Amino acid sequence: MTNNRPNFAPASQEQWLKRYFSVRTAFSALWVVAAFTIGQQSSPIGAVLLVAYPAWDALANYIDALRSGGLSRNRTQMINVVVSAATTLAVILALTMSMNWVIGVFGLWAILSGLLQLGTAARRWKSHDGQWAMILSGAQSALAGTFFIVQARMPMPQSITNVAGYAAVGASYFLLSAIWLTVSQLRRRAT
Repeated sequence: MTNNRPNFAPASQEQWLKRYFSVRTAFSALWVVAAFTIGQQSSPIGAVLLVAYPAWDALANYIDALRSGGLSRNRTQMINVVVSAATTLAVILALTMSMNWVIGVFGLWAILSGLLQLGTAARRWKSHDGQWAMILSGAQSALAGTFFIVQARMPMPQSITNVAGYAAVGASYFLLSAIWLTVSQLRRRAT
């Protein structure tokens, strides 16, 4: 599948996105490993991981927006920063209630942040390669969020592994975007 769209992105911005997607992949992969191992065995560590995940998303979106022209030019990311920061606080509160509440909060967050990610990728579509994976990621996130909300309403106990599977899929989309950008750069250099 070849991309016949012209690439209007400056090389430094494309390098930034490649690095950004790679860092998001690495963080998510490490988070997933921690969640499936120590997070599942230790409630306090699991709680820290659950709080850290949306907090990281808020920070990552903030930095990317700044590196991509500022918050005012990247409104979907600006809103995503606010949504993810609010989710961090909501997870802290939900942890005092039950894991079902936590999963419900993650569900709402996955829907909102997924749609905002989809909006960011759609805006970047004409100037940056690899955005198809981010569009799919955003759509999948919104769908997974709906599933989380359904799970949260079930009487069976929930755990950090519910979120870890979601994070693993998200990491794969960031990895695909980083690889796609790398391959696109190599193709342009070869021609």
